[in-house]
Amino acid sequence: MRTPRYAGLILALAATSVAGCTVGPNFRPPTPDLPAAWSASAQTSAGQPSQVTAAPAAGGEAAWWKNFNDPELTSLVGRVAAANLDAKEALLRIAEARAQRDVAAADEWPLVNANASGQVDRLSETTPTGALFSKVSQFPGLSGVSIPNPYDQYQVGFDATWEVDLFGRVRRSVEAARADTQASVEDSRAVLISTLGDVGRAYIDLRGAQAKRRVVEENIATERDLLGLAGQRRLAGLNTEIDVARAAAEASSSAAQMPLLDRQITADINQLSKLMDLAPGALRAELDGPGATPAGPRFVLIGLPSELARRRPDIREAEARLHAATAQVGVAVADLYPKVTLNANGGLQAETVSLLSAWGSRFLVAGPSVELPIFDAGRRRANVRLQSDRAAEAVLDYRRTVLGALHEVDDALAAFGADQRRQQALTESVARNQDAVDLARQRYTSGVASFIDVLDAERTLEQGQLTLTDSATSVSVDLVALYKALGGGWTTTGTSRAIW
Repeated sequence: MRTPRYAGLILALAATSVAGCTVGPNFRPPTPDLPAAWSASAQTSAGQPSQVTAAPAAGGEAAWWKNFNDPELTSLVGRVAAANLDAKEALLRIAEARAQRDVAAADEWPLVNANASGQVDRLSETTPTGALFSKVSQFPGLSGVSIPNPYDQYQVGFDATWEVDLFGRVRRSVEAARADTQASVEDSRAVLISTLGDVGRAYIDLRGAQAKRRVVEENIATERDLLGLAGQRRLAGLNTEIDVARAAAEASSSAAQMPLLDRQITADINQLSKLMDLAPGALRAELDGPGATPAGPRFVLIGLPSELARRRPDIREAEARLHAATAQVGVAVADLYPKVTLNANGGLQAETVSLLSAWGSRFLVAGPSVELPIFDAGRRRANVRLQSDRAAEAVLDYRRTVLGALHEVDDALAAFGADQRRQQALTESVARNQDAVDLARQRYTSGVASFIDVLDAERTLEQGQLTLTDSATSVSVDLVALYKALGGGWTTTGTSRAIW
């Protein structure tokens, strides 16, 4: 059997492709500039202990919502994670990126197609080729020879092409596609973390509004008692009609707060329903009952700044985007070099189907082709500059993401610590206001103090109670924001690592 003329060349090119060079810059994971410790001012206050502890995270804080010890919150988080439309869309983006990766990886292998055809051809006799075929029998020595026109032609065969990746263009494309896939995975995690943070904030805000509503209800009942007491004393001639009017006005003023709180409660329930892909008010029956505002642990393990790049998916996504942009530079550089492609086209071709099995019906066209860039008005080199600039932009985006994460954590630490200290002070203030109300009532009953003193004390207590309720809500919301800023989120299964 005769060796094909290009067999040696084809084998040499194939071996070169396997061991060929890969042009362009190699990606090296960036080392973010992170501080050795978190901002001390965010953790402590003069004369007070820190509410957060900076120590290596053990990984168990991924399910941050469990730290609130609220079964309803845990249930909502699980259902939103399964039903949220943004989370589902992010998963579809992962599937798209993986499909694109597989498309790029397919270029590493030969492309082979089978084909079969049967057709009738007729050449026009008014063209030079057709006229020549019709006059073949008139040439000397070809008397009696004729070329049928029209004629049948049947063919079965295959064609194959394979780019010899001498300079790594295909390998760099696959590398970029894999990095884009990883970026989509991290983006999905970031979307889920943000969505679950929205669940926590909306639920805590709902419980806070319900707690304020209970405070207002209790104060309305108290003010109505005062109104009754003022009326009794008015009948007894111990005070004036002004005291009765003031008591009625105070009760009406408190009642006016109820519609605003009801509106806030409805908005929070609708927000949670939307996050769960449900119609407005779908969770009303479940969430409209009494429930305490979730309170997290007083001291929180926040990890070290050096762990931030590993724990936050947006930083890992920015790193993957940088990896993809670096690989695209290699693709552009490889386009400056010659492109070698191996081509083959063969099979059987005959005038009738029965002749397709004849040995003489075989045909084969095979050999390499080389594409050598000569002149393109600078297009390829401009593309190298373009991809290099995009890689430089990706570097800046990575640095911006890291810097933004540091500021987000520092702001969350400061808010959590400040609101905790404020809650402590407000708790003490409400206790003293309650003492003032009790004393004012005693003095009023004894005829020593005026009714206005009682109303002022009651009004101050009510405002303090509402402010304290808002403060408790803020502390819990701050803790959710802190967990989110630190990269807390859903713990994935399989080969994926925990986001926290």
